[in-house]
Amino acid sequence: MFDPGWNPLHGAPSYPAERYATLADRIGGVLQSRNDILLVQAEAVVALEAVAASLARPGLSVVNIVTSPYGGWFGQWLRRGGATLHDIIAEPGLPIDIEVVAKALDLAPHIDVLAMVHAESASGILNPLPEILALARGRGIVTIVDAVASIGGHRLEIDSLGIDVAVIGPQKALGGPAGVSALSVSRRAWDLILRKGGPRDSILSLADLKSWVDDRRQGLPGTPAPLEFFALEAALDRIEAERLENVIARHVLAGSATRAGLAALGVATWVPAAKASNLVTAVRVPEELGPAALIATARRLGVELAAGVGAAAHLVRLNHTGPRASFQTVLSNVVAYGAALRQAGHAADIAAASEAIAVAYGR
Repeated sequence: MFDPGWNPLHGAPSYPAERYATLADRIGGVLQSRNDILLVQAEAVVALEAVAASLARPGLSVVNIVTSPYGGWFGQWLRRGGATLHDIIAEPGLPIDIEVVAKALDLAPHIDVLAMVHAESASGILNPLPEILALARGRGIVTIVDAVASIGGHRLEIDSLGIDVAVIGPQKALGGPAGVSALSVSRRAWDLILRKGGPRDSILSLADLKSWVDDRRQGLPGTPAPLEFFALEAALDRIEAERLENVIARHVLAGSATRAGLAALGVATWVPAAKASNLVTAVRVPEELGPAALIATARRLGVELAAGVGAAAHLVRLNHTGPRASFQTVLSNVVAYGAALRQAGHAADIAAASEAIAVAYGR
């Protein structure tokens, strides 16, 4: 007899402790890194704050590249711990220019750490990561990269790029759960983190998580949330079956097809292809229409578009991340955008846009 109170999520088995190490190694494979991989039982913003809390102390000098609210938060957390911050703030909603970073590093007397976001889902921009990392490497600076959005959507080879700390969340391009995150930490980063004064006995303590590594990765501290870890395993199963390079190629295609469709529609994207992420495509909305009205119209058509975040709030974002990096989603996003423009009295060649997307996908 059916029990209406029964739920298949009730009584879920514990995630086996012996599989934590395997899970960490699989994430290391996605990151192409042999650095220590730490698992954080929370969304990625907690992992980012843990990095800041574990590093920040008086005397630490940090260049913090701010291209979205996330970079701003990271700077606040570092200041809270007493670090000296040199913020490099990009033009609103735009990627940072490499020349600006080079000048700031040349002017700074001594820098221990450089922090930045790789790809911004808030505005659809891509920061020049390899070039910035090369500048930092040449100066012996420890690097921290927020790769929460970019992992799986862009190439990210941690060891070959020389990234000391990378924070990822599986909920975007990897198509996984939001309640667990991970980070890779190099020896150079550990040298800074483990200096006197780092936090202990805290969810924000990377030193506590290193104890798990040093104890042969037997079991995570705290009470594990098994459903999140089973979901992360399932996401990695899908990534490994598809192959990471194909996942990235799928996002590259989704981004380029979206831009082709918008161009045929008669709509200019917010940034050119060279500065755009493969995750979302942002467009400026006609002033008399505004993002909220256009998004509401698209929603009535059954398509979810979104406004930009922070300084990019004047933009509308077409999301093609994770499972949405597909022909069907790209087509529906662009057609809905065009239909919303038409309903507001603006010209939009929807047939041409659909044809451009079909050509991009070889259909």
